[in-house]
Amino acid sequence: MDAWIPITILAAAAQTLRFVLQKQLKGVGLSTAGATFARFVYSAPLAALMALAYSGASGQSLPQIPPVFWAYALSGGLTQILATMCVVALFSHRHFAVGITFKKTEVLLSVLVGLVVLGEGVSGLGLAAILVGLGGVLLLSDPPGGDGAWHHRIWNRAAGLGLASGLFFAISGVGYRGASLSLASGDTFQRAVVTLACVTAAQVLAMTFWLLWRERGEITRVLSAWRVAAGVGLASLVGSTCWFIAFTLQTVAYVNALGQIELVFSLIAGVLIFGERLARREWQGMALLGASVLGLVLFA
Repeated sequence: MDAWIPITILAAAAQTLRFVLQKQLKGVGLSTAGATFARFVYSAPLAALMALAYSGASGQSLPQIPPVFWAYALSGGLTQILATMCVVALFSHRHFAVGITFKKTEVLLSVLVGLVVLGEGVSGLGLAAILVGLGGVLLLSDPPGGDGAWHHRIWNRAAGLGLASGLFFAISGVGYRGASLSLASGDTFQRAVVTLACVTAAQVLAMTFWLLWRERGEITRVLSAWRVAAGVGLASLVGSTCWFIAFTLQTVAYVNALGQIELVFSLIAGVLIFGERLARREWQGMALLGASVLGLVLFA
């Protein structure tokens, strides 16, 4: 088994845990931006420490960072912030498991972004499996109490947030892969964690300025909720480290496709933790997405 496969599965599990904790942060009065900030402010120092500690322990000097690295890394960091805010906002519109599912448009979109930015494509069978998954997303975007008409399934706020998060996550993943691959030295783990450390530091700075400007007092509320927020940061560190390693090892589209196993984890979380129940249409949509994951693993 290629190393990126178990690493991606671990990333998906850690990401599900982070979303569970972030939903709890929303429940204690933090804004969407505040719950998103919690993800970065507690993980950034740990990411920097991990990069320095690993470089020292492995006897590798820190890699020289070329200008193109920052173009990839900062674009990835900004779009990740926007994508995370979209996902957190989704919690107010749909079930937890379905909200996570909406963002899975990133798999299809990462094919397009990866092809345009890095020149990396997918096989014909892989693309077919991705399109099956897109059908599942459209089924899941039926608004609560809606009449099931196609335009209601596509044109609603929840679907818009999901599609936006998918696009932003696609750009983010491709940006991180481009940044990691632009480093000329270091093994896979070092390049991944150095990229992660640089990105999270930039994200903390950007969100600090934003919250000071637009949401005064929110940083204090995040720090006051440290018991849950620190868990968000730790889960984010584990998940992000695994994502960055997987993106360094494999094309973003395939990593994101396998990452859809998160659907299983989020469904379990939604039912067992939040007591949610899923409608028939939602089960059908998840079945299509499950078939998409299987097809990508077998044929990509």
